[in-house]
Parts: sequence; C-alpha cells; structure tokens
Amino acid sequence: MKIAFAYDVAYPWHVGGIEAINYMEAKELAKEHEVHFFTLRWPGMKRRQTKDRIMYHTFHNVSQEKLYRHGRRSVREAAFYALGLLRVFGKRFDVVVTDQFPMLHLPVLKLYRALSGSKLVVQVAEVWSRDYWKNYLGAFGSIAYSFSMMAIRGADHYIANSSDTARVLQGIGIDEGRITVFSPVLDSEETKAARQKFKQMDYKQVIFSGRLIKEKRVDKLLAALASAAKKEPAIKAIIIGKGPEQSRIERIVHDRRLANNVKIVGFFKNKAEFYKEIMESSVMLHMSEREGLGIVAIESIALGTPVLLPDYSPMPTEVKDMCMVVKEREIPTMLVSMVRSSEKASFIKNVQNLDMFSTSRIVEVFSDIFHKMEANNGSA
Repeated sequence: MKIAFAYDVAYPWHVGGIEAINYMEAKELAKEHEVHFFTLRWPGMKRRQTKDRIMYHTFHNVSQEKLYRHGRRSVREAAFYALGLLRVFGKRFDVVVTDQFPMLHLPVLKLYRALSGSKLVVQVAEVWSRDYWKNYLGAFGSIAYSFSMMAIRGADHYIANSSDTARVLQGIGIDEGRITVFSPVLDSEETKAARQKFKQMDYKQVIFSGRLIKEKRVDKLLAALASAAKKEPAIKAIIIGKGPEQSRIERIVHDRRLANNVKIVGFFKNKAEFYKEIMESSVMLHMSEREGLGIVAIESIALGTPVLLPDYSPMPTEVKDMCMVVKEREIPTMLVSMVRSSEKASFIKNVQNLDMFSTSRIVEVFSDIFHKMEANNGSA
C-alpha cells in the first residue's frame, strides 16, 4: 500500500510525544508499505529526504519560535501547513494518516479523500470543549470550537490515544466501530536495554520533561519543590525541555532562590541518556493541566521510576492508574516521602497496563484498521 503521514511536525527534528508516536508508526509501517511523510521543513531537513525507509516531503521553513506565538500554537503556521498540503493532490495514496491538530489542514485532506477515493485516518489525543477553546483563544474560542467540531468529522477511522478520548469522540457523534484505542509509545526493547545498562539510583531528584509551555504548569512544580525543600533541603529537580515559557521559568527559579536545587536542560538527543536520567531520579512530577497521553510518564514507569500527579491531571485513566495521584496541596509532602524512600517500586501500581502502549503492535493494529475500513466501504 501507499501510505501518507500528514503532520506539521516531525520527530526527531522536533521532539514531542505525538511526534514520537507518528515516527514509530511510520517507521514500522515502512517495513511493509511505501510510506511518505508530508511536514513543515524543520532546521536540518531537506526538501526531500529518506530516513528509515520513509520519504519525507517538506515545505515552508519553520522553527520552534515560529510554531508558537504568545505561548500558543501559531494560526499563521497552521495555515501555511494546510496550504502546503495541496501538493498531496498530485499523488495517489491508499491511506492518509494525520492528527486532528492543528485543525486547518483537515478540510484539505477530506477534500483529497473525496476526490481520490483514499481512506483518511485521524489520530486523536485530545478533544477540546468550547470552554477550553475560549480559555485558549479568548474571543475567537467559540468560532474555533465550532470549526474543530466540523473539521474532525468525516474521516474513515479514528485512533484514540485512550478509552477516555474514545468516549469523548463517541459523545460528539463518531461511531464506535470507527474508533480504535491505541497509543504505541513504549519500545520495550529500548527500556529493557536501559534497565540492563543503567542502575536505579537515589539522588533525591525530581524529574520533569516536556515542552515549556504555560499548560505544563512548571510554575506549580517549582512552587511544590520550594515547599518540599523546606523539609528536605537535599531535594533536587531537573527540568528537561524547551519552549516559550523558559525565560519565565528561569525567573521563578531565581525569585524562589532555587538555583542550587533546579537544573534546566534542553531535550536529550540520545534517548538512552534521557532514560538514564529518569532511572537516576526518585520521582517524575507532572503538574500539567493539558496532556493528551503522558508518554514520559509511561516511559518512567517502565523504567521503574514512579510518577506523581495532581488529581486534576488530564492524563487518561490507563496512565493515572499506574501513578500516585493526590490533591495539589499534598504534592510537597508526597514529594518528600518519595525522595526519602528507598523503595521506588512501591509507588508504582498496575504495571500490567504497560502492555497496551507497546510499539510491537503497530503493524497488527494498523492492518486491522485497514481491513475495517475496507469492510465499511463494502457495506456502505
């Protein structure tokens, strides 16, 4: 089959959870199918290049700074991406796989589907409510919400990242038979190799990894750390990431006098080194109020480092069930308990949930989706 992946961001040129999923899916499918990837041109990318049997087609130069404006995804860059996807019309694909964000590209791909007869698969990590859109975009939020509800409908199949997301999709009218729940984020061979190579350490270190955007609430993480440090002065934190909030986070570190406790570094290019940092930490803390899945939380648990979440965390049930979840005001006290404990494993629950995130199932799941779409087409 000829398969096109359509995403405005591409791993490893841009590091993020969804990007990693897309890359793993394209890489595994490219072993059996002809796979093309249509994306914006990130620093270091060529107009056309091949990596892991995937043919990348890039257009419109972009960077991390351009992708975000005022702490939000740039509508301008989303529009450039949607227009750039018009080049897909010059090719014939059996299936197009895309993400629901940044939304503006979905009408273009639905038109391509109608004209070419190809199948459209939309991967969904989050379905935002009207209130969330209004909080995100202010006066334009209601318009964006209406557009998003229109744009997301009309695909042949949907891949929801969790059962929670699947229920929301059903709630907006998507037929259950067109939804598959799957999140291939965990390479068990990589985590196994890391656990064999590196030792679990107890450095009284709290770890966070993610894009430094407002919704990740790193400011709350630092507030909790400052409170915990009053009881446990040896506590440390490493914040791994880049983003528009970095300068503000650095100011908070300075203002709270946490310079000796907090280290801020960019994303690791070597995943093994990132895994080593996780294993040498006592706990991973995520105070995020917006989270599609929580890939680093899943990886952390697979590596034997527990994850602490506030009870408002939007991580799906399958992930939260493996973590320690407490009220926000209880986070500092729990941090102290976890960094002082010599039994990290005691804070990890329902480890069997990890099986549902394995990348080894990618080809199997997509083959099932392809067959379902053919069956639906035959019965239409």
